[in-house]
Amino acid sequence: MKRFIGFIKKEFYHIFRDKRSLFILFGMPVAQIMLFGFAITNEINNVDIAILDHSKDTYTQEIINKISASKYFSVQQYIANESSIESVFKKGKVKAVLVFENDFSKKLIKENLAKVQIITDATDPNTAQTISNYTNAILQNYQKELNKNVETPYQIITQTHMNYNPELKSVFMFVPGVMTIILMLVSAMMTSISITREKELGTMEILLVSPLKPIQVIIGKVVPYIFLSVINAIVIVLLSIFIFKMPVQGSLFLLGIESVLFIITSLSLGILISTISATQQTAMMISLMGLMLPTILLSGFIFPIASMPLPLQIISNIIPARWFIIILKGIMLKGVGLLFIWKETLILIGMTLFFIGLSIKKYKIRLE
Repeated sequence: MKRFIGFIKKEFYHIFRDKRSLFILFGMPVAQIMLFGFAITNEINNVDIAILDHSKDTYTQEIINKISASKYFSVQQYIANESSIESVFKKGKVKAVLVFENDFSKKLIKENLAKVQIITDATDPNTAQTISNYTNAILQNYQKELNKNVETPYQIITQTHMNYNPELKSVFMFVPGVMTIILMLVSAMMTSISITREKELGTMEILLVSPLKPIQVIIGKVVPYIFLSVINAIVIVLLSIFIFKMPVQGSLFLLGIESVLFIITSLSLGILISTISATQQTAMMISLMGLMLPTILLSGFIFPIASMPLPLQIISNIIPARWFIIILKGIMLKGVGLLFIWKETLILIGMTLFFIGLSIKKYKIRLE
C-alpha cells in the first residue's frame, strides 16, 4: 500500500511539473465556460440599424429616440430614399432599416392609424426575427404611452419584410457557416500534422540536409492540400445548390477565388501549428481545441457578434472564419461584387501572409 501511495504522489508531482497538463486540466474548462457563457446568447445588443423617415415629424422622432435609447439597437445612419436600402444592406454592417411612411403624424392623429415598415437582413434568419420582435415590442410600448389619455386608441401597424431570405430558411444561415467550418478545420488539421509527421517518422533530417529553403518546404507542404481542399469546396457548393437549394446570387468565379483564398489562409494556419508542435497529437489537439470552439462561437456563424461583450468582439477579429462567412453570405445571398467585400478579402490576404511568414520564422533548420 505504501508503494501504491508513493506511486500516486509521483503522478501528482508529474502533473504539477507539467505546465501543459495543468493548463488542460484547469485552463481549458475556465476558457470554455467563459466562451460559452458570454458568446452563446439568443439576445441581441447594439445591432446597427438605419432609418428612412419620409415624415420627419414629432412622433417619428420620438420613436427613433426610444429605439436609440434601448440597449438593443444603435441607429447607424439615416438614408434618403428606398433605392439606398439595397446598398446599405450589401455593405453588411446594417442589419435592419425602419421605414416611416409619409405624413406619419397626420395619419396617426386623423385616421388613428400609421404604418412602420421593418426591413431586415435575413441572411441570418434568427437574428432577423429577433430584431423584428424587439422593434415591435418598442413600438407597442410607445403606442401604449400614446393611448393613456386618448378615447380613440392610436394604432401603429408594422409591416415586416425579410430581405434575401423571405421564407426564413435556416439552411441559408447554416450552409455558409458549415462550409466555413469544414474548410477551416479540415484544411488546418491536414497541414498541422504534415511537418510533425516528418519529425516523428525521422524523415525531418532529409528535409534539413536538402537544398530546399524553409519557404520552399512550407509552400511545398501547402500546395498539394490546396487542390484537395478545393475539391472539398466544390463538393460542398454543389450539394448546397442542388440538394439544399441554396441560391448563388453573385459571381461563381468570385466565389471560387474567395474560397481558394480562405483555403490557403486555413492551410497556412495549419502549417504554423505544425511548425510549433513537437508531435502529431499536440498538433491535432491545438487544431481541434484551439480552432473549433473559436470558429463556431466567435465567427458569427450562430451567435451575433454585436451581442457579445467587447473583449470577445475584439478577439473575433482575428478569427479568419468571421471574414469568410461575411464574404460567403455577401456573394451567395446578396449577390455583391468585390466592391463590397474588398476589406474582408484584404484581411484574409494579410492573415495568410502573416501565418506563412511566422511559419518560416518558426521553422527550425536544426533538430533539437
